Amino acid sequence: MFLSTHTNKVDKKGRVSIPASFRTTLYGGPVPPGTTIDMVIFPSLKAPALDVAPRAYLTTLSEALDNPNMPEDQRDLIETAVFGRSVELSTDSEGRIILPAKLLDYAGITENIAFVGLRKIFQIWDPVKFEAHEKATEALARANSVSLSTIVAKATALAKGA
Repeated sequence: MFLSTHTNKVDKKGRVSIPASFRTTLYGGPVPPGTTIDMVIFPSLKAPALDVAPRAYLTTLSEALDNPNMPEDQRDLIETAVFGRSVELSTDSEGRIILPAKLLDYAGITENIAFVGLRKIFQIWDPVKFEAHEKATEALARANSVSLSTIVAKATALAKGA
């Protein structure tokens, strides 16, 4: 699982080091020194950020789009907005990636990057934009009395068919 938030610097070539814990999750276990790791990165559909996922995640998404009950307009949207704008990247032997300028521009990233764990994927944000998003999310959670125990109880009830 991708957990936590980490901030790193981007150099002038667009290189940035992926946090070690995220590299471990992408790789599926401890990363042997010098190993390159493949991933897919694409503009987020919901935020001024970039979504990053293991290639297997996009395979799962592709299989979900093959479901005959998937509305065609949603399938077209995902195929264009995600698959059509995805970039396959690999880390170098030191765990760095080079982010394309087009993606950096999309997310408004210049000097620093916030890596934000979101369970199965992680996002890359401009840290200032992420701080504002984080505050808005916290306010929304409080306004809606969101609690982890309530979410677990609802999920358990749904699993039992209630």
